Amino acid sequence: MTRWQQIARETVGPDYAQRYAERFRAMAARGDDVHGEAAFVAGLVDPPARVLDAGCGTGRVAIRLAELGYDVLGVDVDAAMLAMARDEAPELDWRVGDLAVLDTGQRFDVVVVAGNTIPLLEPGSLESAAAHLAAQLDEGGLLACGFGLDAAHLPGDCPVTPLADVDRAFAAAGLAPVDRFSTWDRAPYDETAGYVVTLHSR
Repeated sequence: MTRWQQIARETVGPDYAQRYAERFRAMAARGDDVHGEAAFVAGLVDPPARVLDAGCGTGRVAIRLAELGYDVLGVDVDAAMLAMARDEAPELDWRVGDLAVLDTGQRFDVVVVAGNTIPLLEPGSLESAAAHLAAQLDEGGLLACGFGLDAAHLPGDCPVTPLADVDRAFAAAGLAPVDRFSTWDRAPYDETAGYVVTLHSR
């Protein structure tokens, strides 16, 4: 069982994948904006650019990007979450995969890593995940990554992954920093905000 699966089962229950998908459907139904990550990507490149949703979960971001005209691939380590994505959009390319050993055999204009995927990586796998994410990028491609920096922005008892550790891992993977924000709608970065969106290029 992965760190994510253990935390999800403890905090949500054994039907966490279905409940996670239903939560965002309910938010969208009441008019909440649930497409911040997709809007962020749309501000980086125009469709039909190729986008990898790494740690795609139930597919919310990838599905929205496909609706906007992007060529998307969704990858997640959790088959239960991917089953929800396939039910929602069976025509899209969904793959089970561990980011620490990821090889899609393809290259992308943008790799987006949302949903606290980075702190939910298996212990000791950050450097390998960074290297494999970087390897999925075309030359000049962009890696957009959002995650919580304190307990209030992380699920369950997920440990904090320090931003400095992520910066070092991305640098070792050959990625250059471009910008960072405190939200997916590009609020200026504030280290007290408890959340970061980093943007790196290959």
